[in-house]
Amino acid sequence: MNAETRAIAFILAAMLCITVNDTLIKFLSDGYPLHQMVFVRSAIGLTASLVFLRMEGGVSLLRTDRPALHALRAVLIVIANMTFFAALAVMPLGAATALFFVAPLFITLLAIPVLGEPIGPPRVAAIVVGLFGVGVMMAPGVDWGGIPRWNLLLPVAAAACYSGMQVLTRKLGANSAASAMAIYIQGTFIVVSVGFFLIAGDGRFGGGGRSEAVEFLLRAWVWPAAGDLWIFAVLGLMSALIGYSLSQAYRLGTAAVVASYEYVALPLAIFWGWVVFGEVPGPVVWVGIALIAGAGLAVFARERALARPVASARPIRRG
Repeated sequence: MNAETRAIAFILAAMLCITVNDTLIKFLSDGYPLHQMVFVRSAIGLTASLVFLRMEGGVSLLRTDRPALHALRAVLIVIANMTFFAALAVMPLGAATALFFVAPLFITLLAIPVLGEPIGPPRVAAIVVGLFGVGVMMAPGVDWGGIPRWNLLLPVAAAACYSGMQVLTRKLGANSAASAMAIYIQGTFIVVSVGFFLIAGDGRFGGGGRSEAVEFLLRAWVWPAAGDLWIFAVLGLMSALIGYSLSQAYRLGTAAVVASYEYVALPLAIFWGWVVFGEVPGPVVWVGIALIAGAGLAVFARERALARPVASARPIRRG
């Protein structure tokens, strides 16, 4: 395979792993707290990432002259992950994934003040269409099964955090091995989840009629049931494969080309939501999904036509 073909293979593998990961987290969300799942998956993922690090050249690859940038990048990914996973506890998998895909539009907007990159009418039109798609999905009268309307903002907030991380990375620059970047992220996940355990791990802040999304964050840690242990193990493996595959894809391929393949995650998420949870988007939600996906793909197509790696051509999903 040439480098571009290998990059596409890596991004497709990453999207499959991401949607499997999201499905398993949603499956476990009514019995375990989010920070417990994050800790287990990250501990296993860190172990696997260390193996990848060894294969790529060893611990010397962890040295960096920009530790603060890597730390901030990892923290923003953690926030993006946790808000998105909280959304999965209350929203259909496909709809939550679609709302997260406004990230390329946010990145394009942020690139104007932060990077000084001008955008022309085609991308402005794509941004307007994509945000209109978000409005369609959140409009009054759309049936979301009685969940509080503010929960719909969780995947959008995740996309905003992710977008800020990507624009910051573009502005300051980063040049590290794929395994090293995965280890920085996994380590940050572990620190944050341990902090949640120390503060709320006994469930003292849970209950009280809070929304399912908040309860998912504050529920007490429990020992996994024997039948769920394999799911936690798969979550850890998915975590390692996601971080490594995303980094490899964007190291090997052209960003605008590789990023467009991330939209494979949308039909995959809808498929898993239907197969595992019996979720079928309603007509209005389908319209919103189509508008968001179409707008994002239009942005990527414009960037590819311009043959330049502008800010929005960046990995769309979480480590």
